Amino acid sequence: MTATDVSRTSDRSSKERERNLTRVQARVASERARADFAETLNALEEKLNLPKQARRKAVEVKAKLRRLADEQPATVLGVAAGAVAVVGVTVWLIVRAAASDD
Repeated sequence: MTATDVSRTSDRSSKERERNLTRVQARVASERARADFAETLNALEEKLNLPKQARRKAVEVKAKLRRLADEQPATVLGVAAGAVAVVGVTVWLIVRAAASDD
């Protein structure tokens, strides 16, 4: 084997290595792009799934109410009594208005 043969073999093997490296880089880039795309699709699905968001929000509100009830039970009782009073007055006004129409 002469120096020219070694040079040609060396050039060929370096080009082959570059090509293989490029293929590996392309595969890695495509896998990364697929992962990014899947992540984007999952985020969109999460954002557009209104029933799932409503359930999650309900769980958060329940947790906050439980924490408030544990920390300040008098406040929760006051708010509940106020809500009952508002509903009662509203029902009374509706019944009174209906009775006066007769």
